[in-house]
Amino acid sequence: MDKNHPAIRPQDFEKYSSALTLSDMEVFIFPELLFSLVLANIMSPKLWAWRDDGWFAGLHKMTPHRRILRLKQFIIDHYAFNLDLDTWGLTTKEREIARFLGQLDEAALAQSNALFGYEGDKYYFDLDIRRHFGLDKYTSNIIPYWKTETVEAMDAFRFKEGYPTGAGECVSLSTLYAAAMFIVCGIPLEDIFLLATPLHSQNFILAGDGVLTNNRRVVTKNMWFNGTELTDKAQRALRHEQITIVSHVTGHIHCVYSQATIDHKAYHRFGQHLGKFLTTEITMEILLNFLRQYSSLQSCFQLRHELNGHAHYIPVEKVYAYEHASSFKVSDATRSKLLDELDEDEFFPEPLENRIVLNKFDEFFKKHRVNLDKPAEVERLLAELECNCLRNRSAVEQLLGFARLEPRLPDLATKQPVVAPPLALAPTMPREAIIAHLAALRATHPVADLAFYAFRDLARCDAVPFLKAALERSPVSIKGAEKMSDAEVFQALENLPNESIYDGTRVAQPDEVWNYRRGDGLERALTLANIWKARHPQDAVRITSDGHTVHIHAGSHKVAWPTAKRLTAEFVC
Repeated sequence: MDKNHPAIRPQDFEKYSSALTLSDMEVFIFPELLFSLVLANIMSPKLWAWRDDGWFAGLHKMTPHRRILRLKQFIIDHYAFNLDLDTWGLTTKEREIARFLGQLDEAALAQSNALFGYEGDKYYFDLDIRRHFGLDKYTSNIIPYWKTETVEAMDAFRFKEGYPTGAGECVSLSTLYAAAMFIVCGIPLEDIFLLATPLHSQNFILAGDGVLTNNRRVVTKNMWFNGTELTDKAQRALRHEQITIVSHVTGHIHCVYSQATIDHKAYHRFGQHLGKFLTTEITMEILLNFLRQYSSLQSCFQLRHELNGHAHYIPVEKVYAYEHASSFKVSDATRSKLLDELDEDEFFPEPLENRIVLNKFDEFFKKHRVNLDKPAEVERLLAELECNCLRNRSAVEQLLGFARLEPRLPDLATKQPVVAPPLALAPTMPREAIIAHLAALRATHPVADLAFYAFRDLARCDAVPFLKAALERSPVSIKGAEKMSDAEVFQALENLPNESIYDGTRVAQPDEVWNYRRGDGLERALTLANIWKARHPQDAVRITSDGHTVHIHAGSHKVAWPTAKRLTAEFVC
């Protein structure tokens, strides 16, 4: 294979190998990988084909906000959120820690990574977040790989049983969103920031008042403060976790590492926009949205409504309960219509004891604004909220916290700046120009170089990291073939469709071949090598390809399969 790539320093082989598997722990240890996958997806013809889909016709005439909403619906229609942690197999904590010796100590890893002991704050203990994510199965030293998928691997989920569409976990979806925002929506990469926490990955887009991606969905500023269950879920990571990584076209910052490559002005701009997105004045609508989310406080309030010319009163929790079956809301101008839908026997003729009549705040907010930066305005509101039911100061703190969230971002002031050369990509550039531009930067820009490994292009990459990943971190194919004889393994791989999920000289890893039940002859040969070396570590496996036929010698077995990869190569495993 031609040496069409920069040389890799020996100490970087683990990082370059990790670009092929992109597990949760690998991205945490090597934060450069996060944006390298964005660039790999940007280079993918799969994503560029979206531009020709009829769903995006006339997109250029839309505002950025409308384009993003159009993209959101496309992603919802074509991808499921995959939380099956067994998809990419299992490893052990000891094995992974040994890989990363010298990169990060075990104590720091345990504080910040869900697979190495991270439990989250008090909120997550209450929620039993490890059970929610399926992590409770891995209480010993056995942990899942939890790999991030390329767009091709996400699309290929439709070949797996039980998946009618593509699928991906949260990092896969966030990197897909970032690339699609750039290619399809024309959002500059300078306006896209990727955020990673120990249990989640999201993007913040500087469009309008800001847009936050959350798995398949997006959250606008108005949605952030609407108090619904869906929004509450979208808030979990930013509200309850330390942000470990912020990744951007200019670089990244990591909560643990002492160096930061992200541009200082870009990070400051991001922090300002995110702060504004997460802050709102307290209005009548915000107060009622707050009560929707913090339902335990609803018992302190009631609403007044006129029936037959007389004032009647109703516990506010009853009104919120009716929202689910109505198009009207407690918190907006349709409140009166919602109350009209309720049966008369739900109301009381007299005010209920120890409950604040919420209607009084209609008049209050007409006269007063409540800016959280002005203590006098906040105190005036708190005085109106005084009652026996709300004597607990925590209820007031919850309201203030609902209206302003201060995210736990990595502190740039404590980091040593490292200047990286600019990537300088524009949404107007054609795909071929982007690939050529990134290729020209490889010798001087590590993220650009890593992108070609995440892109899986063996014609442009050193094969050693690819083989290292294939033979050391592909447990699914080994486990899947464990009940087969050697001859049955050959036959099973030979019977797979001779079809790659990747185009051109891009090559799938063994577990992608096994999971998606298809592979080019070269890919199936590498899968065979992985299974064979696990069974017969003393045997050499030789794979030779002339670009048309792949010859495999494993022990005393020989076989030849066709390949369309057009790679001339020889691998000895």
